[in-house]
This record gives sequence, C-alpha cells and structure tokens, in this order.
Amino acid sequence: MLWKNLQAGAIATATQGLFEQEQTRYGEPVLVTPRLGQGAFRVTITELYRRQCALTGGKVLPALDAAHIRPYTEGGTHTKSNGILLRKDIHSVFDAGYATIDSNYRFVVSDKVKDVFDNGNEYRRLHGALLRVPDNPSERPHRLVLQWHNDYRYLG
Repeated sequence: MLWKNLQAGAIATATQGLFEQEQTRYGEPVLVTPRLGQGAFRVTITELYRRQCALTGGKVLPALDAAHIRPYTEGGTHTKSNGILLRKDIHSVFDAGYATIDSNYRFVVSDKVKDVFDNGNEYRRLHGALLRVPDNPSERPHRLVLQWHNDYRYLG
C-alpha cells in the first residue's frame, strides 16, 4: 500500500512539471570520523577468503563485504579472527541479528527472518551451510567472537 501511494505521488508530481525545475541535490557537508584501519581490514579479509563469499562462494567483488563479527563500534577489532567475507545482503542480515555463525562454522538463520518479514527463503536455504574458513586455525573466526555474536546480536 505504501509503495502504491509513493508511486501515485511521484506520478502526480511529475505531471505537475516539478521535475523540470532545478532542485537542490545535496545537503550541507558533514564531518565523518573515519575508522582507522578499516581499509586495511577490508583488503586483509578479502584476500584471506580468496575474494569469495565464505558462505556462497560468490566472487563478484563489488557484492562482497569484509564483515566484522563483533562490530568495531562495539569493541570489535580489525583482526583476521574477527572478520569474514560475506555477500553484502548476507552481511546486512548477519549484522541485524537475523543470522549468526555457530562454533562449528555453520550459518544459522533465525526463524524471525520469516516471522518479521514474511519471507527469508534466500537465507533459510543457507541455514546449516558450512562456511569456507581459512586453512590456518589462527586466521579463522575466533570462537569467543562468534559466541559474542550469538549472545549479543543474534535474535534466535
């Protein structure tokens, strides 16, 4: 219903000629405090996972994110053991708590993704999938960090 209302409003606005007028396109500049080390973290995690999603194996680089398991803003670090390369949409679902990774490196999807959004089949089909992790155990997601995500972020 909301989408139909927005479309109707856009059509009405366009027919009134408002799109022909010059409009302001940007707001005032805003100072952003960069997270130091973020760029290096992204490169490190991307290379560590051989430029492919740890869950799906997807290799389209613009569609991949170096995800923090414990967010940097919540005390997480820019370390290999706190990172994983995920497809952007999976990263978003993970960050929002609708999915997590268990201590055996299996992807776990909450039933809430279906309950809240009346959907989630794309993620539910990945439920239980084993992640591709680095061969070196010290470079794999740390089990304590995974436990933090399960305890404080996952909406299970």
